[in-house]
Amino acid sequence: MFHRSLVACALVVVFLATLAPAALAATVKIRIEGQTQTLFGAAQPSVQAGNALEALELASLAGEFYYHVQTTSFGPFVDQIGRFPSAGSNGWVFKINGTSPPVGADKVALRDGDVVLWYFSAFTPSGAGTPTLDLQRDGSDCYRVTQLSDQGVRTIAAGAVLLVDGRRASTRAGRGCVGKHRGLVRATLTGAVRSHAMR
Repeated sequence: MFHRSLVACALVVVFLATLAPAALAATVKIRIEGQTQTLFGAAQPSVQAGNALEALELASLAGEFYYHVQTTSFGPFVDQIGRFPSAGSNGWVFKINGTSPPVGADKVALRDGDVVLWYFSAFTPSGAGTPTLDLQRDGSDCYRVTQLSDQGVRTIAAGAVLLVDGRRASTRAGRGCVGKHRGLVRATLTGAVRSHAMR
């Protein structure tokens, strides 16, 4: 009897141990922006991931694109996504909710509702990366575009262009209206990473 109870307890412990990683995962949105196009998740689909590297792995499985991780003394480093490897002062980086975390992709703990963005960036001599665009609805068929620095500082994306249904709409002070449309709206701006897509 004692032996059966011990075996039953051991099975419960093993079962709970297998659930632990899933319990640590958060429901997050993910997008991968390449140099010239979106590699995965223009509309930012949701995945269950515990950190930004896991989110990249899940996106890679769903989108069937290649990525490579190099092991360094600082931890894992993503040196290629899709066809473009890191080179010189250009490389792959990530943001969580518009901000570049001070820790590696495998160390940042995600929370429900976080937005994970991996993108190819060109860095200036001062170490600043490429700003990323954020798109928000601003009235009926109108949108507001801002750009975020690595630190998450938000500024107006002056000169941004809205793309929808094969046409372009200009913005004034980061705000533009596209009129009636069927497809998803995105924002672009020279020197910045394109925005996510939304209705």
